Amino acid sequence: MRSMHTLPVVPANPLAGNGFGPSQRVSTWVRATDPLLSAGIVAGLRQQPGIRLRDDQMDAPDPGGEARVAVVAGDQVDEELLRIVRTTLRNGCPKVVLIAGRLDDASVFTALEAGVCGMLRREGVTPDELARAVQSAANGHGSMPPDVLGRVLNQVGRMQRQVLSPRGWTMSPLRKREIDVLRLLAEGADTAEIASELEYSERTIKSIIHDVTVRFGLRNRTHAVAYAVREGLI
Repeated sequence: MRSMHTLPVVPANPLAGNGFGPSQRVSTWVRATDPLLSAGIVAGLRQQPGIRLRDDQMDAPDPGGEARVAVVAGDQVDEELLRIVRTTLRNGCPKVVLIAGRLDDASVFTALEAGVCGMLRREGVTPDELARAVQSAANGHGSMPPDVLGRVLNQVGRMQRQVLSPRGWTMSPLRKREIDVLRLLAEGADTAEIASELEYSERTIKSIIHDVTVRFGLRNRTHAVAYAVREGLI
């Protein structure tokens, strides 16, 4: 039998320490590899004012348009846990917070690739911490333990320096030369000026702008600049 570290009971004052009130509710489903683990998480979340636990189908209508988040838990990020994550995402719950006993580098990146937007270590997690992670996911933000976040950032930085930058690539959905062109467009340069600055032909500049507008469904170069600025790409 798997060892169990169920969540502790919340403090007597359920409003303490969670940062949000009962009017900001999130439809929340709990899925776990072990029924006892699932029961512990449900017991811990039941008294949280920002959480409305649900046990119906995930594609069922939400009362009042509540945000939808699933908590998926297990001992380790193995194929069983990943299957639950993928099934949850396919079945209509767009945000998943993962609880796992071990979060090493490999399991963290595997979980991110599967689509989770928040991670917590199983041991020591409190109902308040889990409720905050659920609320963060509902608001479109991610969450993970500080040491895990630090390792992820180090890995991303290493990938940018050692793999992408030498090839002229970036982590952005735009290529480096596309970013350069859009940045000059934003500064008011015309096609000829951009071509001269970047040492490309005017035909190449027009082709780059056309590729960006088509790929992202944009109307024209002005719309392309607005999109890049809004998304923080330039």
